[in-house]
Amino acid sequence: MAYQFYTSTVVNIIDETPTTKRFYIKLPETVDFQFKAGQFVMLDMPINHKHTTRSYSIASAPNNENIIELIIVIKEQGSGTTYLFSDVKIGSSIQVSQALGKLFLPEVLTEDICFICTGTGVAPFRSQIFDIFKKNIPHQNVYLVFGNRTQQDILYRNEFEELAKKEPSFHFIPVLSRETPESWGGKIGYVHEVYKDLFSDVRPAWFYICGWQLMLREARQNLETMGYDRKRIRFEAFD
Repeated sequence: MAYQFYTSTVVNIIDETPTTKRFYIKLPETVDFQFKAGQFVMLDMPINHKHTTRSYSIASAPNNENIIELIIVIKEQGSGTTYLFSDVKIGSSIQVSQALGKLFLPEVLTEDICFICTGTGVAPFRSQIFDIFKKNIPHQNVYLVFGNRTQQDILYRNEFEELAKKEPSFHFIPVLSRETPESWGGKIGYVHEVYKDLFSDVRPAWFYICGWQLMLREARQNLETMGYDRKRIRFEAFD
């Protein structure tokens, strides 16, 4: 499939963690760039690799400014992220595709939604969560079960904590695998025990999963074993 790419400009870069950066990219004013929360774009980069494109979920909610945010983690020996972290600066030009993907929310949010993710897999869910609250879309409970290794790895931690204080229907549940009860007062371990406990009553709900294949596969199997129809389990994998 041939993709349409637009010559765009990096307008800001923020170091989110020691290994993760937030890239703000402005598409040309002449382009009516539209996307739905949960979609991704492809970047076409001048790298020495058979495949020069890489896909990244849009982490920002839809807006009218032609600006998108991508949250990207450096990969060892990854030619794409090495280029982005080493060569791309504020003001750099970069080729961005039209919005792609179909990881959409239901049109009517009459049941609980549980987002399950690890690492930068939080990106499409951040877009969807903030889209819900910015547009005041009627909804039920919204859960974000977010797995990481340590506290410094929790992307957008302050944002999610502030949103949880402001919006009673939003439940932010970070889960850390490399912390101890002494160093971390929250959930310890992996995401699986958390969502299984939250939805042990198997009440009607939608589940969205994004992250590494192993986590994703286990989560799908667990939810189906609990009794949830696979049509209510939507996902996107990294690898």
